[in-house]
Amino acid sequence: MAIVETREEKLAVQGVAMEIVVSRQDLVKELTATQSVVERKTTIPILSNFLFEVEEDHLTLTATDLDQAIRTVTPVKVKTPGACTIPARKLYDYVKLLPDGDVSIKLLENHWVQIRSGRSNTKIVGMARANYPQVPSFPSIPVTSIPVPVLQTLIARTIFAISNEESRYTLNGALLILKAESLAMVATDGHRLAWVEKPNETLEGITGEKRILVPRKALQELQQLLGTTEAESMDFADDEHTLFFRIGNRTLSSRKLSGQFPNFEAVMPRENTKFAVVRSSELSSAIQRVAQFADERSGAVRLRLESNELKVSANSTESGESEDTIDTPYSAEAIAVGFNSSYIIDFLKALNNEGEVRLEFKDAQSAGQMRPEDPDAEYSYRYVLMPMRI
Repeated sequence: MAIVETREEKLAVQGVAMEIVVSRQDLVKELTATQSVVERKTTIPILSNFLFEVEEDHLTLTATDLDQAIRTVTPVKVKTPGACTIPARKLYDYVKLLPDGDVSIKLLENHWVQIRSGRSNTKIVGMARANYPQVPSFPSIPVTSIPVPVLQTLIARTIFAISNEESRYTLNGALLILKAESLAMVATDGHRLAWVEKPNETLEGITGEKRILVPRKALQELQQLLGTTEAESMDFADDEHTLFFRIGNRTLSSRKLSGQFPNFEAVMPRENTKFAVVRSSELSSAIQRVAQFADERSGAVRLRLESNELKVSANSTESGESEDTIDTPYSAEAIAVGFNSSYIIDFLKALNNEGEVRLEFKDAQSAGQMRPEDPDAEYSYRYVLMPMRI
């Protein structure tokens, strides 16, 4: 009976003598891209390691915490193919301190790894490659291509609204909505909701509507990967349990969040007829000043609209009181609503404090809505805030 060896088994056998030469600059770049996924405090020691797999003319570098993984491929000079695992933090910190030039990495007996660069010679205690968990591979079909700048914008304008409460499991991520001619993302923590859409964006391979709940940790990793790539687009795919994002030579895989995301359409305000338009930078500055005197626990500030003025105020028995006034065209009846100051600042930061913002209200008890005031905007962006009693 013939015995068929898997790729991993072959690599494990070959790994006894694995040896490569790689430029220090290339190695640092790939270690930097992957090290943030590595578990720092883990009860499974192998998760603190990078997995090195060497074939023909390239190195595949993998890091995982079981919930997500990053796999990156880089060309190297291969003397002997094979595989090994190396403590991630120790390797990263050490290689960063080496001078520029070639670095030789060689697997010795008992999983020790030798690293040579110039006159530096170091040996690190590794672990058996056979103990490293299996990381899912990017599926062959179906794949959707998403423009990198668009996904960057969607994440930046929603990630801050994701819930920090672990118990609210389905709110620990953002909902990515893919359609044939648009894509959108929405996040909420129950107190606020951020929704952004890029219309007129053709997505191949999408029919109808596809909704994907992406965990916050995966979005944070995506932000880093998207921010350092020169690629113009990213490939997205998923299977029953895993999400896959491929950007150039790097692939992020993440376990799916299960559960039902809230019906966010139901909380979008439709009767907020009172509104004012102010400069984002002016509003941000006013709120930051006034918030110094807000109640420390609630951070609440009051927005009051009346006769061509927006008054921003706060007070507390401990620190005192403060009020700022911003001129804005407004002639409807006066209205005052309280909001968490940091929630408003988060939204304005997502706009880079640029342009004008439209504040829309119904009454003091109903959710307020904010959106950029730009009829030619490339994105539709709405930010919904629940009011606070002051």
